Amino acid sequence: MAEQRNKGPGRVLVAVYGVFALSAGARASVQIAAKFHEAPLAYSLSALAAVVYLVATVALARSGETARRVAFAAVGFELLGVLTVGTLSLLDPEAFPDATVWSDYGQGYGYVPLVLPVAGLLWLWHTSRRPAS
Repeated sequence: MAEQRNKGPGRVLVAVYGVFALSAGARASVQIAAKFHEAPLAYSLSALAAVVYLVATVALARSGETARRVAFAAVGFELLGVLTVGTLSLLDPEAFPDATVWSDYGQGYGYVPLVLPVAGLLWLWHTSRRPAS
């Protein structure tokens, strides 16, 4: 059986994902409520990012094979999202009149949105390969 994902460094990962779920969700909620018409794509992507962070938080915090699979899917989707939105926001800035969490590869958040899924995938791989202690 694999080492529990929510122990040791996994707790830090869960905490960071939780903070990002709250911050991205709060930001998207305010943006959508106050000025959705100004940048609907950007604000919708921020809301999507918040949902992905929330799913990853819950899945990483739980034990079991199903939670591991959900975590892999959520964190993998997050990496795909940050790479896609990051690239598109640089290639077509007019499509993103306001930043999303994933714009410019997460530059507005100190590039944590780019580093976080890499760390998450490495942790998931590491804990799926080691026997439980």
